Amino acid sequence: MMPPRGAAGSCRRRRLAPLNEDNGRFLLLAALIAAYLSAGATVFSALESPSEAAAQLRWNRTLHNFSRIFNISLPELRAFLRSYEAAMAAGIRVDALRPRWDFPGAFYFVGTVVSTIGFGMTTPATVAGKVFLIIYGLFGCAGTILFFNLFLERIISLLAFIMKACHERQLRRSGLLPPNFRRGPAMSGVGSLAGWKPSVYHVLLILGIFAITLSCCASAMYTAVEGWNYVDSLYYCFVTFSTIGFGDLVSSQNAAYQNQGLYRFGNFIFILMGVCCIYSLFNVISIVIKQVLNWVLKKFQCRCCPKCHKSSARLGRRNAITPGARLRRQNISMDADGQYDSDTEGRRLSGEMISMRELTASNKVSLAILQKQLSETANGYPRNVCINTRQNGFSAGVGALAIMNNRLAETSDSR
Repeated sequence: MMPPRGAAGSCRRRRLAPLNEDNGRFLLLAALIAAYLSAGATVFSALESPSEAAAQLRWNRTLHNFSRIFNISLPELRAFLRSYEAAMAAGIRVDALRPRWDFPGAFYFVGTVVSTIGFGMTTPATVAGKVFLIIYGLFGCAGTILFFNLFLERIISLLAFIMKACHERQLRRSGLLPPNFRRGPAMSGVGSLAGWKPSVYHVLLILGIFAITLSCCASAMYTAVEGWNYVDSLYYCFVTFSTIGFGDLVSSQNAAYQNQGLYRFGNFIFILMGVCCIYSLFNVISIVIKQVLNWVLKKFQCRCCPKCHKSSARLGRRNAITPGARLRRQNISMDADGQYDSDTEGRRLSGEMISMRELTASNKVSLAILQKQLSETANGYPRNVCINTRQNGFSAGVGALAIMNNRLAETSDSR
């Protein structure tokens, strides 16, 4: 018996939904970013444009007064100022600064290169230096991004361990766990802890508090040593830790400091920890943004007809051996939810016998999955493998998204 045309069309749309959701999520995010950029440009233009016009007016007045008082023509004065700008680009300042290309200065420079901060106060001037920078930055930036990803993996694992211990302690206090409960194989039998993962919002709160505390401590140091006001120090911390690196404020550039060695070491530690922390915070925030995008897409997603919902509820048996299992095994990457088409279901409900070939093929699939799970368990890293990697709108991804996939409650397969 042929299935109704409407039901088949609805099921077909549901099979193609993951691909359409990915494209829709990408287009929606691109549109939101464009709107965000437009809004930011409008706000900054309104805030900074009057100040820029006033500064330009003051500069023109000063230039004309200097030309009139010292009897210097404006073209000659502008040529002199261009020479001074070229000297500034080479790292020469009116005030005494430390050498740019001694070993400490060069080390500071390569640190800004591989971390992608790029303050711009020091740049190579020779052709050989520029060519070497291209090769050096290619591998250095890639290695540093790998370091940031590994740091993210460990900080998420550490926070998950601490939060799970706190959750276990709370369960023990409430009487849901026995007092002599110890972690180990018995944990899998406790329903409250089996598969428990921390919420992305809790991780976001912890990383946010740590980032604010780190920035406040670093700003206090910069205010005392560099002589900046506290707001400028906070601004410098965010620009540096987020690897924006404008270069208008740069730390550790004077020729000498009191307790110079201690200050430069503290500056290095603050920048290293700040960049790693803000990188992790940005990636956790991206999970929240992705959840918002998924919520928006669900509002636009068409619901299947009631007949499709009934058939989906009837056909939710994952491990049932039914006719057509060999054909479904070939399409398992497209339809991995354990749902079967109406034709196959009709054959199964009609009591038709299952062929030996289909039974053997289905057993081979089950045996292969079982062997893989046993192998992973024997190697000490059992994974909750789920064929459908697009549940909750979170695909396996690459880089930081792949690291956080299945480690937080909102990215878990089981939700």
